[in-house]
Formats: sequence, structure tokens, C-alpha cells
Amino acid sequence: MFAFDKLFDFNHDDHLDALERAVQFQGMDEWDREASSGSYGGSGLIGYRDNDDADVFADAGLDYDELEFMDPAERRGVLEEAGLDPDEFDF
Repeated sequence: MFAFDKLFDFNHDDHLDALERAVQFQGMDEWDREASSGSYGGSGLIGYRDNDDADVFADAGLDYDELEFMDPAERRGVLEEAGLDPDEFDF
């Protein structure tokens, strides 16, 4: 039994049965999806952030976090000034 397997050995019999193995794979799959989506990182679990959008904003000299906290009308104006189509982005 691997050290990581012990996290999923719910009945502590040093063996992963089918249910425990399924939970392990489901958890690992979920962790992998969160890591690849950018849901967490150095700043902890903040929420979903589309890394492609953040790169587009950075290239235009804008900060994703600042845009996220602006009211919609102000954000729309800032995006238009930067030459971006505000309708392409969801906040």
C-alpha cells in the first residue's frame, strides 16, 4: 500500500476495496481538473479564473482582479478603451 492510498483506506484494513479505490480516482481527477483550470495556485482557492482571459487582460495592460471588482459599466468602458470587446468576457 502506498502512503497516498492510506488517505482513502476508510476502514483501515490496509487494503483499498473497489469503493475506496473509486473515491481515490474521483478525488485525484477532481484535483487534476482544478489544477489545470487555475482554480487555485499560489493564492489559494479563490474561485474560477480563466487563465487565457487573464493573459489577454495583461497584454492590454489591465489587471484581472481590478476588472473583477469594477461595476459593469465602468468595466465595459475600461475594456473598450483597451480595444477589447466587453461582450467576450464573463465576470
